Amino acid sequence: MAEKLRLDKLLSNMGHGTRSEIKRAVKQGKVTVNGLVVKDSGLIVDPIVQEVAFEGERVVYRNVIYLMLNKPQGVISATEDNKERTVIDLLEDHDKLLSPFPVGRLDKDTVGLLLLTNDGQLAHELLSPRKHVDKTYEALVWGDVGEADQQAFTAGVELDDSYLTMPADLIILDKIEEPIGICSLIRITIREGKFHQVKRMFDAVGKKVLTLKRIAMGPLSLDESLSEGSYRELTDEEVELLRAHRGIER
Repeated sequence: MAEKLRLDKLLSNMGHGTRSEIKRAVKQGKVTVNGLVVKDSGLIVDPIVQEVAFEGERVVYRNVIYLMLNKPQGVISATEDNKERTVIDLLEDHDKLLSPFPVGRLDKDTVGLLLLTNDGQLAHELLSPRKHVDKTYEALVWGDVGEADQQAFTAGVELDDSYLTMPADLIILDKIEEPIGICSLIRITIREGKFHQVKRMFDAVGKKVLTLKRIAMGPLSLDESLSEGSYRELTDEEVELLRAHRGIER
């Protein structure tokens, strides 16, 4: 059930101006509730039960947002930064209103699926180290990735700080002859999120990740129709799938 809130707060949250601008618009008769012009910007309304319109356009209220971004290279997974461009900078102004934040992070040079939301409960369920949410990547690796590497990843790889990773699923998709030598196109699924983990895992077996793209997180898969740098809202079905996957009730 939606919260009841002041009319001016509802309209400002939905991007219709500052509180002072909305107060002026209300006095000018530009706002209706259930078809009737109201003149009190402090009126308490229930945005689910009552129909609010601004200049004749219905105001669709929401207090949570879920965005799927195909993160491009050169952008950091943060809400703000004094020097670097962030994933929030890629959003339209109206999608910034509810203050979404990235769920986890992708390295600056890593591309692919990044979820942005202001749903703190869902973010916690997806990021908690105890939850072991699957994260799947495709990578181009410099070196001939083979069965020995698959076995090593299945057993867990010791990283440069002596940390032993959880078992990971490694699939070899293709071998490519490049000027630098043979390269392998692979898909890997990990269940934890250590710093630069995929790159460090391949470093540990004497190989180097050249490109890295996340294609799935839990039950959510990257929409391949999204070009790098573009995003869309999750469908209701995708949100429910994520919530059900983490055992969250509405």
